Amino acid sequence: MIAAAAAEKKARDIVLMKMVDLTPATDYFVVCSAGSTTQVRAIADSIEEKLQEDEGIGFMHKEGYREGEWVLMDYGDCVAHIFLQDSREYYSLETLWGDAELTAYED
Repeated sequence: MIAAAAAEKKARDIVLMKMVDLTPATDYFVVCSAGSTTQVRAIADSIEEKLQEDEGIGFMHKEGYREGEWVLMDYGDCVAHIFLQDSREYYSLETLWGDAELTAYED
């Protein structure tokens, strides 16, 4: 649902990272990119609205919304990471968590 909500706002390079057995903090990361801080916030808003309205699921924690360079939304079993493209390349979560199984999201 997170990946689909991000795709609705034209998020780029959406990847699901299976974090089971790599960290006790969560089971999955959903990582995506945006071209502007406005789009980063729009993607975060879309995820929040879809999960809350359609499923009654609220996030546990959200960081970075004001700055709009990297928004992290913690839903417990899944953590969404919405990056400006430059920030995504800099932090490189896919490399940092290189043992994670990656699946590209296809909408």
